[in-house]
This record gives sequence, C-alpha cells and structure tokens, in this order.
Amino acid sequence: MAKLILVTGAARSGKSEWAEQLAADSGKPVIYIATAQENLEDLEWQARIEKHRSRRPEIWQTRSIPVKLSSAIVDSSASDCLLIDSLGTWLANVLDQTEAEWQETLDTLFQSFDRTESLIIFVAEETGWGVVPAYPIGRLFRDRLGNLVRELGAIADTVYLVAGGHVLNLSQLGTPLKSYPQK
Repeated sequence: MAKLILVTGAARSGKSEWAEQLAADSGKPVIYIATAQENLEDLEWQARIEKHRSRRPEIWQTRSIPVKLSSAIVDSSASDCLLIDSLGTWLANVLDQTEAEWQETLDTLFQSFDRTESLIIFVAEETGWGVVPAYPIGRLFRDRLGNLVRELGAIADTVYLVAGGHVLNLSQLGTPLKSYPQK
C-alpha cells in the first residue's frame, strides 16, 4: 500500500511549498502531478501555474493529470514520490459528476492506494472555514472537498496543516475522530 501524506491549508498559506519540501526531502524521484488545466485566456491563472512551475527542480518529472488521478497513481512505482497538487483543482475538473459518478470516482481513487507502493503527497485546500456559499455549485464543491479531505486524512500516514506560513503536524498534535459520519 502507498504511504500517504496530506498537506492541507488555506489559500496562499504555503501548503504547496511545504509539500514540495517534503517531496524534495524524500530522496525519491519526484513526479509532480499537476491537476490544473491551462487556460491561455486567463492570464492570472496562467501566472499561478507558472509560479508553481518555477519552484520545481528541473529533475522532477511533471505530468498534467486534470481528471484521471487514479490511473496516474496505479501507474507509479514503489520508488516514486508522487506530489499531487491539488485535490481542489482536481475536484473542480470533475464537479459536474452526478453523486453516483462521484462516489465511483472516489472509490476508484481510494482503491488505487492499494495498487501502488509509492509515496504520495496530496495538497488539498481547506474550503469550509468561510461562509456557506450562496450558490448550489459552491456548496457542492465545498462539501465534496471537505468530505474528501476528511476521508483522506483518516487514512493518511501523516497530515499537515499549513496556516499563516507555519506547519503543524496534525498527526502528532491532533486526536483523530473515531469514525467518519455516514453519507
């Protein structure tokens, strides 16, 4: 089974930089899984993507995987460190899925962890600390991402929270919940 690390936090908190440091320190070949889809018409979005690119060492392999995350995980080898940035962007790419399709996507994702021995570092946004979104699609995104982060956090070997430019190891400082609520 894969070794799983979850790095979560708010926007601009430093979570990607922390995940990149963990990947660099792993001593393994790093495969950076970029979930963002380029949009050449959105200059601000492109600038964000370029900022992430500029921080990566040239020896890291980068793969653009906006949807088929499970396949990328299964295709990895035990010697790899996968850095997946980010789950929120990946979710946005598949947000149009019905509940049944989304549940199948989640099941396939979680099953993929048993089919590799890679180190997998996930970056995920914390979206539930603000107001309840006024629109149904915003609420759907927030709820799906919140549930995904919670489920992943429950099985991850280590969970980090990055806030205000500081890293907290929640696996050492926190107490895991006994069970996950039924859907």
